[in-house]
Amino acid sequence: MDILIKFSNAFWNEDVWLPPNITWKDIEPGSREDIVYADYRHLLWPIPISFIIIVLRIAVENYWIMPVGRSLGIKSTKAKAPIPNKTLEITYSKMSKLNHKTIVNLTKQLDLTERQIERWWRRRKAQDKPTTLKKFCENVWRCMYYTYSFIFGIIVMWDKSWLWDIKQCWYSYPHQSIHNDVWWYYMISMSFYWSLTFSQFLDNKRKDFWQMFIHHVLTLVLISLSWMCNLHRVGSLVLIVHDFADILLEAAKFLKYANLQKACDIVFGLFTISWIVTRLGLFPRIIYSSTVEAPQILPMYPVYYIFNSLLIMLLVLHFIWTYMILQVVVQTIKAGQMEGDVRSSSDEVSDSSENRDKPVLQNGSGTPLKENNKSSPSRLTSKSNNIQQD
Repeated sequence: MDILIKFSNAFWNEDVWLPPNITWKDIEPGSREDIVYADYRHLLWPIPISFIIIVLRIAVENYWIMPVGRSLGIKSTKAKAPIPNKTLEITYSKMSKLNHKTIVNLTKQLDLTERQIERWWRRRKAQDKPTTLKKFCENVWRCMYYTYSFIFGIIVMWDKSWLWDIKQCWYSYPHQSIHNDVWWYYMISMSFYWSLTFSQFLDNKRKDFWQMFIHHVLTLVLISLSWMCNLHRVGSLVLIVHDFADILLEAAKFLKYANLQKACDIVFGLFTISWIVTRLGLFPRIIYSSTVEAPQILPMYPVYYIFNSLLIMLLVLHFIWTYMILQVVVQTIKAGQMEGDVRSSSDEVSDSSENRDKPVLQNGSGTPLKENNKSSPSRLTSKSNNIQQD
């Protein structure tokens, strides 16, 4: 027990977490009548709220979005299931990719050719992919949330001084009250990311499962960090800046699944513009304030540098994603329309996978077979694999 107490005291060292000459008691809820400080215990509230969001999502998707999707003719059937084979099923559960050595070993165990094994593998893999209707429902739901979150954020922040003057984030810090509407904005935002984290284990497992899981966890850590250190002002600015572009991204996705190609192309173009304006315009302005203006107003401390470093790392990711987005735009213009899945290549589903995916290996050799590749020069899927909402 003494070891745990010592570790806790060392971890929550005030010299690390707070500005000089500030203690945890100074910003403890109720320590001052004129200021309402953020309470770290309130970080538990988003967890039960996230389950309410999950239930709401299931109800909205099943009883509203899914019927709309079916009325638009969106397919809800999966690819043809492979013939049951216990040995191949065990192998499939142990490895995600099929290599030639494994194929050769399987041909020795089973009375199957390499081509038959590859065909079975493709069909089995297609079974784990979500249907087009499922992806449509997911994107509509996220578009609805981001639309709500952005509008709610604007309403909450409109009369806040730090929305119009970022320097207000640093004046009088850390003695800044948490407004009731900002409290709800934070709690609902965290609840949504908790719901995404939990629902990953309920949805079809995607190829980018762990990448997105880490993304959601890091987002929750960043939001929680800003809450505990009473950095909710700059935290609320980061949240609102990131919501708008996500609305258009999710809209472009579900329009693609609904076969509304022209609308999809227009919305994706608007998304690209909004992404550059918000992620490479407004967000760097926040980082400039936290990097240049904040040190001129208040004394620095270790956790501040951690928080600011995470924001800078996020900006670097934005530049990488922007490069990928612009590649998509250029290839879309060349191809004449946006093709593929705007989320991830791992999500692409085709009911004619047997006709599309030709065997690569000849029986008993590693020599590639001749392929008839006359597909479009642009595949949005392969280029936007890492374009995700933050």
